[in-house]
Amino acid sequence: MGRVVSAFGIRGWIKVQPFTALPDCLLGYPVWWLGQASSATGGQAQWSHREVESAAVHGRGLVAKLKGCDTREGAARLKGLDVAVPRSRLPVSAEGEYYWTDLLGLRVHNLQNESLGRVVRLMETGANEVLVVQEDRRERLIPLLSAVVISVDLAKGEMVVDWGTDY
Repeated sequence: MGRVVSAFGIRGWIKVQPFTALPDCLLGYPVWWLGQASSATGGQAQWSHREVESAAVHGRGLVAKLKGCDTREGAARLKGLDVAVPRSRLPVSAEGEYYWTDLLGLRVHNLQNESLGRVVRLMETGANEVLVVQEDRRERLIPLLSAVVISVDLAKGEMVVDWGTDY
């Protein structure tokens, strides 16, 4: 749901870049899980839960004070860690809305049924989110817009897009 980008101040606060539609979405969770996805740790996911003492929206991101993190040095050690909450605590997504994690790994093909690869990650660009789709060594950047993404079928593990193979 986000990533720790830096220490904030000298009393152990961290600055968090949220990966949510609204920056305050993480504020309702009293416990965050911090860690790195398995691909970043050589195949082994490593997560620890941290109690949130205080958190607030700060610009386009968040600042937070986690229990047991009381110094700038301690906060700096958290830089680069992902912030997550258990899936069971998240609200059910509305029709046509998806959590980013649900899109990872989907097979992507276009209206001509040409394979474009699999979704390997998503990027926030400021204007809109972008799917990073990889096939062999080629990466395609496909905007995550309703005019481009025609359908998503999580059960089948596929997505149809209005996108050419030569884009």
